[in-house]
Amino acid sequence: MKYIMAIAAALTLASPISAEPNPKDWQSVLDEANGQTVYWNAWGGATATNDFISWIGDRVLQDYGVTLEHVKLTDTADAVGRVVAEKAAGTDQGGAVDMIWINGANFAAMKDANLLFGPFAEDLPNWQYVDVTGKTVTTDFTVPTQGYESPWAMAQVVFIHDSETLPTPPKSAQALLEWSIANPGRFTFPQPPDFLGGTFLKQMLIELASDPAALQAPAGENYAEITAPLWDWLAELTPTLWRQGRAYPQSGPRQLQLINDGEVDLAISFSPGEATAAIANDQLPETARTYVLDAGTLGNASFVAIPYNASAKAGAMVVANMLLSPEAQLRAQTPDILGYGTVLDVTTLPEAHRDAFDALELGIATLSPQELGNALPEPHSSWMTRIEADWSERYGVGH
Repeated sequence: MKYIMAIAAALTLASPISAEPNPKDWQSVLDEANGQTVYWNAWGGATATNDFISWIGDRVLQDYGVTLEHVKLTDTADAVGRVVAEKAAGTDQGGAVDMIWINGANFAAMKDANLLFGPFAEDLPNWQYVDVTGKTVTTDFTVPTQGYESPWAMAQVVFIHDSETLPTPPKSAQALLEWSIANPGRFTFPQPPDFLGGTFLKQMLIELASDPAALQAPAGENYAEITAPLWDWLAELTPTLWRQGRAYPQSGPRQLQLINDGEVDLAISFSPGEATAAIANDQLPETARTYVLDAGTLGNASFVAIPYNASAKAGAMVVANMLLSPEAQLRAQTPDILGYGTVLDVTTLPEAHRDAFDALELGIATLSPQELGNALPEPHSSWMTRIEADWSERYGVGH
């Protein structure tokens, strides 16, 4: 990740980003998109997510003649690196990556290096329904999106526990430490740089830092001082973890498997509806439930962006617009499908769609918006990059 960002930051665009196709002329976008194949590079580590992307593909093929190919990633940086390599080779057209599910440091690196097509997002027809005032959909880890990426799902950190084996879970960093000391081996988190693992570190840093407001600015000379409480806390926690912190699950779904197998009692998730979906898919016991910490939890939007040299820019915009459709947003929020929060302002939708959202049952293990509370803002992306690197140096497997 750090290596790719350094390369991307060093690149400058030798030729202007093409303004074609023009999202303001949507009919021309549809005409150009018909027959295109869009290679969407997106995380492929969860069956439910893969199935949703497949459904999106079915819809855009049926309605617009666009073929969607899901290029399954384990790390978004792999797709960013592909675009960086193409730029270095002078491949300014006909690139292999048409769209990326992207967030945070990867978006900031591509935006800074002029490696993105756009702006396009705010000209998509379904943008009219996006909640731009109540949800964080125009900034990404404090970086203004300026139309260079389009939101498609809202997420907020929750913790999943088995209410039968752990009826009263810990709801603060200190409580988690004390519980883990008293119950060694019953907690773990995905190994950074897995996104959820880095998110866990950020979540704890926000609570432990003496000045969490400092996290909204780029990490600088204050880095060591701000993060010192996190490293002190981890020094106590790590020996109490599953396998004494000598091994970590590689992904979020692997955490759920550990709960289902009775090996651990807690897992972190960035989807308030994941536990309900996992229960429906027999991946968690029916007694699984979710909760948030007393001081609140992180929240953000998931975005898609289009590289500057994408082969199918029009088709990618059609996919991005489909992701914003009320039908797709309702499907994504359905607990036994994905359980993500919507990026739309439901009150602006046509009556039939509004009624469908109002009638949606969130599910047995899904917190209501009131129970979730207001999401905490993401730190600047530089904090995640540095704490992941530091964690790997201190605690990565083999250390």
